[in-house]
Amino acid sequence: MRNDDLVDDHTATIQASWQRCEEYGLSHQSSPHLERLPEADYRNLQWMYGDLVKTTATEVLPYYENILSNSKCMVMLADAKGQVLQSWGDSRFVTPQQKPFFREGVSWQERTNGTNAIGTVLASGQPVQVLRDEHYLKANRFMIGSAAPIYDANHDLLGVLDVSSDAYLPQAHTLGMVRLMSQSVENRLIFKKFADEHFLITFNTNIDTLDSQWSGLLVVNEDGMIISANRRAELLLSFELSMINISDVFDTRFFDMKHQPDNLPMRLRTQHGYQMQAIIRKPTQAIVDAVDFRNTPTKNTAPTHSPTVSLNRISFGDPRVDKCVQQASRLIEKDIPILIHGETGVGKEVFVKALHEHSSRHQHSLVAVNCAAIPSELVESELFGYVKGAFTGANQKGAIGLIRKAHKGTLFLDEIGEMPTKAQARLLRVLQERKVTPLGSTESFPIDIRLISATNRSLKDEVQQNNFRQDLYYRVSGLNLELPPLRERLDKRQLIQEIYKMEASPEQTHPLSEQLLHLFEQHPWPGNIRQLVSVIQIALAMADSDPINSSHLPDDFFNDLENSPLAMAQAADTVASLQHGHPAISPDSQITHSDIKTTDTLSDDIQAQTLSMFEYYEGNVSKTAKALNISRNTLYKRLKVAGIR
Repeated sequence: MRNDDLVDDHTATIQASWQRCEEYGLSHQSSPHLERLPEADYRNLQWMYGDLVKTTATEVLPYYENILSNSKCMVMLADAKGQVLQSWGDSRFVTPQQKPFFREGVSWQERTNGTNAIGTVLASGQPVQVLRDEHYLKANRFMIGSAAPIYDANHDLLGVLDVSSDAYLPQAHTLGMVRLMSQSVENRLIFKKFADEHFLITFNTNIDTLDSQWSGLLVVNEDGMIISANRRAELLLSFELSMINISDVFDTRFFDMKHQPDNLPMRLRTQHGYQMQAIIRKPTQAIVDAVDFRNTPTKNTAPTHSPTVSLNRISFGDPRVDKCVQQASRLIEKDIPILIHGETGVGKEVFVKALHEHSSRHQHSLVAVNCAAIPSELVESELFGYVKGAFTGANQKGAIGLIRKAHKGTLFLDEIGEMPTKAQARLLRVLQERKVTPLGSTESFPIDIRLISATNRSLKDEVQQNNFRQDLYYRVSGLNLELPPLRERLDKRQLIQEIYKMEASPEQTHPLSEQLLHLFEQHPWPGNIRQLVSVIQIALAMADSDPINSSHLPDDFFNDLENSPLAMAQAADTVASLQHGHPAISPDSQITHSDIKTTDTLSDDIQAQTLSMFEYYEGNVSKTAKALNISRNTLYKRLKVAGIR
C-alpha cells in the first residue's frame, strides 16, 4: 500500500468515528466518562483476562524495554469492551487532573469518550493512530494515541494494545511498534495454547523474515487438519483456513513436514503456486522466544544463512557469472554503486558478502538490510537513525541507524524495490549529499560507504508504475549485474558438488553418485541455489552416514520435476537407476517414473507389480511402498487408479 492510500484510509477512519460520535449525541465539549469499575468487578476482569495480561506484561513488553523505558508515554492494555486491564510506562506527560484517564478499570469506548485510539480500534477492528486534534472530545486533545487490536486463536477480538503520549512529532514509528507488539501477543498466545500437542508451522515468503512477527502461523493436528492460524497466515495465503487439511494449502505431504529436521527451513509451495519458506515445530518442543527485530544480529552482518564463500568460489566456469565477478571486483574499489538483479535464491547475498571480503573495506562492516523485512513505518528510523525523544517510544539514547553503521564499509540494500516512497526520498538525499541527518535532529553526519543494492523485480517497471523514484533508480544503478538462475548456469554440476562438500559432515564421506548429479542437473530449481542447499541439507539428514539416493530427496523436489515436462523426461531414466527394488522384482521390470509422476494410464506391468506387492504385504501401505521404493503418496495414487482406494 502506498503512502497516499494510507493517508486516505486514516482520514476515512477518523471521519467515520466522528460521524458515530455525532450519532451518540456527543459534542466536542462533552466530558469524558472516567468512572472506574468497582474493585470487585475489576478483579473479576483481571481474572478473566489473566493470560492476556500475563503474556503482554511478562513475555512481550520486555523485548521492547529498551524502546519504551524512560519515554514519556503510557502503554495500556484494554479488553474487548475498552476497559483498561493494565497500564505501564511514564505518566509525566499528563497533569494530575488527566491521570484518571489512564487508570485500570476505566472504559475508553467511543460511545462515552469519543474518538480515541482504543475505542476507534474496537469500532473499526483495525490499527489506528489518533492525533491530538483528531480526538472528538476537546478534553482528550492533550495526547496522541496509537493502538492495534489483539485477536485470539479463533480470530475473535480479545483486546487492544495502546501507546499514548504527548509527542508532537510524526508518530508512524509508534504505530508500527504497537502493531508489532500486538502481533507478538497474538503469536505468543497461539504458541502457549497449542505448542504442547500440535504441530506449529511458521512460514513467510522470504527466509530472511521467518523469525519476524509478520510470519504466518498455522496450528496443525496429527491428522494434518488446520485447527488455528494467525491473521497473517490468512493474509499470506488468501485462504479461509479454519478446519481444512494442510494438503489443501500446500502441495507437500504432511508426512514430509512432520519428519522435517528441527529448525531446518523447508520450502513449501501453495496450491496457487506461491513459494513459501517454513519452519516446522513438533509437539512438546520448547517455545522459542519472540524475536525483537531491533536486536536481530543480521542487521549489521551478512545474512546468517549465507555461507562464507571467497569471490573465486562464486563461479566455476559459467560465462555470465564470471563476467559479474570480474566487473564487480573492478568497481568495488570505485565510487560506483552496484545493482544486482536476479530471481529469489540465486545467491545475491552470498555474492555481496564475497565481494565485500574481497574489497579493501573488508575490515569494516558489511551492513545488510532487507528492505522487505522491516515494517514500512519503521524503515526511516532503522536506516537513518534518530535522536533521543524523536518519537514516542524512541530509545532513550537514540539510535545511530544502519547507514551510519556502514561508514567506511559496505551497505547492502536487499529487496530495495520494497522500500516505501517516503524513505526513497530520504535515501536519495543521503546519497546525493553523502550525509545522514537522524530523525528529530538538525545535525548531519558525513558517510563513506560502498553501496550495493539487489532486487528480484524490474526496477524500470516499478519506475513506470510510480512505485520507485526514477532519480533514485539512477543513483543506485551505476553497474547493473544479472545473476542467472541455477537452471541456466553452465557450471551447475561443479556448483552442486561444491555445495554438497560444504554441507556434508566429516562422517558423510560418500560423494554424490553420477546418477544423482545428473538428476540434479535436469531439475528446474525454481528456488535456485537456496532450494539446492535446502534439498542437499534434507537429503544428508535423511541419509545419515549412508550414500544419498532418490528416497532421501523431499517430495517437492519431484513435484518440481513433474511440473517441468522436459526435465521429467530427461530425469526419468536417472530415477530408475537410483531406485533399489524389492528382490522379487527383476531389474528389467523396474518402474521408471515412480518418483516423478503417476498417471491414470499406468502400464499393465507396473499395475500388476503394484497390486501383487500390495497383496503380498496384506495391504500394508508402508511396507508396500518401501518394497517398490516409491513414496506412500505415489502408492495411494496407483491404488486409486486400480479402484482400491
